[in-house]
Amino acid sequence: MKDDASLFAAIDLGSNAFRLMIGQSVRSRKGLQIQEVKTLREPVRLAEGFDGGALDALALDRGWQALARFGKKLRGFEAGRVRAVATSAVREADNAQLFLASAERHLGFPIDVICGHEEARLVYAGVTHALPSADDLRLVVDIGGGSTELILGQGSQPLLTESIAIGSGTLSTRFFRGGDVSASALQEAERFAILQFEKVARRYRAQGWQQTIGSSGTARMLAKVLKTNRLNDFGQDGITYGGLLRLSLLLLKVNNVQQLKLAGLQPHRQSILPGGLVLMLAAFKVFGIAQMLPSEPGLRLGVLHGLMSQH
Repeated sequence: MKDDASLFAAIDLGSNAFRLMIGQSVRSRKGLQIQEVKTLREPVRLAEGFDGGALDALALDRGWQALARFGKKLRGFEAGRVRAVATSAVREADNAQLFLASAERHLGFPIDVICGHEEARLVYAGVTHALPSADDLRLVVDIGGGSTELILGQGSQPLLTESIAIGSGTLSTRFFRGGDVSASALQEAERFAILQFEKVARRYRAQGWQQTIGSSGTARMLAKVLKTNRLNDFGQDGITYGGLLRLSLLLLKVNNVQQLKLAGLQPHRQSILPGGLVLMLAAFKVFGIAQMLPSEPGLRLGVLHGLMSQH
C-alpha cells in the first residue's frame, strides 16, 4: 500500500493474534475522527508457544512471518506514521530480545514493548474515541490473550488503570490443557481469577460507575455467541451474567471445547473460550457487573489516535 499523506498504521502484537489497522483522519463536526481503511489479523497464538518462560521456535516463526506480511503492506509509509506495540506475551517472554531483533527487521519499523498501564491507557483512548462524549464514569474491561486491563475513566480521562497478568489464552493453557473441560477445572480457574481481580477491586468499587464496556476480542466473541444462541435474558443485549452462566452449562456438557458446536463461535477462538468465559464470569462477580456492552475499538484505535494527535 502506497503512503498517503492522511494514512496512519497501528500494529498490535497481541498474545493471541497480531493485528494491523490502517486508518485516516477525517475532520467532522465532532473534531478529529478516525476512519478505518484496512485491517488485517494474523492468528499467531504467541501465548500458546510459551515453553518454560520463553517463546518456542514455532511461535517465534509464526510471529516473524506475520510481521513480514504486514511489512509488505506498509512499504512507503514514513516512520512517524506507523507505531507497533507489543503486549503481555512479549513483555513476559525470557527471549523477547531475540524475537524483537528479527521482528523489527521483518516489519521494517521499531516495536515498542509497552507496560500494562500504557496498554490500559491506549485501550481507553481507543474506546472513548468511538463513544459519544459523556461525563459518565465508565469501567472498561479488556481481556486479552495474556493479560487483562481494567480502566475506570470519566469522559476521555482514565482515572484508574490496572493490568493483571492473566488472559484468555494463559488461563486456557493453565486450566484447560488441550481443550479439556470439567466442573472442577472451571471452579478452580474461576477461584484463581477471582483472587487476582480482588487484589485491585476495592479502589474501583469505591468510585462506582454508570457504564461497563468490554473492549477485547474475548468480549466481542462472548457477546456474539450469547446473542446468536439466545443465551441472554429476554431483550438484553451485550454480555449478561445470566447469559454467561447458560454458556458455562453448555460448556460443561462436553468433555472438550472442540466438541462445542455453537453458532457464531469462530474456529480460531474455540481454544480460548474456556479461559475467556471464566475470566469474564470472575470480573462480573468481583465488580458486581450486571451487563456489559462490547466495543469494537480498543488498543489499535488508541495507538492511531496518539499518532494522529502528534501530527
